[in-house]
Amino acid sequence: METVEQSLRHLDEVTGALEDLAAALGNADEMGPVLQAVCEQVIRVVPGADIASITLRAGSGYETAASTDERASAIDGKQYEQGDGPCLRAMETGKVIRVEVETAVEMWPEFTAVARDLGVGSYLASPLTVASDFVGAINLFGFGGHGFRELDEKYLEMYTVMVETTVRGTHRYLQAKEHITQLRRAMESRAVIEQAKGILMAARGITADQAFQELVDRSQHENVKLHTVAERFVAQMSADPA
Repeated sequence: METVEQSLRHLDEVTGALEDLAAALGNADEMGPVLQAVCEQVIRVVPGADIASITLRAGSGYETAASTDERASAIDGKQYEQGDGPCLRAMETGKVIRVEVETAVEMWPEFTAVARDLGVGSYLASPLTVASDFVGAINLFGFGGHGFRELDEKYLEMYTVMVETTVRGTHRYLQAKEHITQLRRAMESRAVIEQAKGILMAARGITADQAFQELVDRSQHENVKLHTVAERFVAQMSADPA
């Protein structure tokens, strides 16, 4: 059992991990490094955790979005292959799953076999829900057979709540940023297409619809996007003094 002094020291470590995670969020331009930071900091939060990973739902399947060790990805992959395992069970039930690997052989034999082969004796998974399109689990792996403690479960639950709250804002920001980028690209594409139409109309005395159809025909014939055809045409006409 932890002494009061040990508990206070560990709370300092938890605080430091959360501060480092907040710093990573503040510098985020994409989600990958954020999830990697989550994995790296959660090991500091939960005693007995040697490696960590994050599972995310991807379409009709799952993917390991970040991990601190290839062994975590291998164990995750076996669960995805079987369609069951503690991390997927955590996602499905919305509850923390705490497992001593040797006692899970009847429920998850494939998971147990690969975990044992890779030296993992204990497993802890917490559901992670940031948004409707961002659902998964934080997975912890221990090389010892301790099975993690109830207190470790509470530490992970606390950390997961903090992650969900802070990452949610970053996720929304990155989604908005991507949307703005897509709109800017669409506007730029529209502008160059209109420019190409104008050049064709002036050079050949044709209507806007006819100019647009000619660009579409070129796009289909060359099997390239319409805005690419327009960009090439505008560049060619700009470079040709005739």
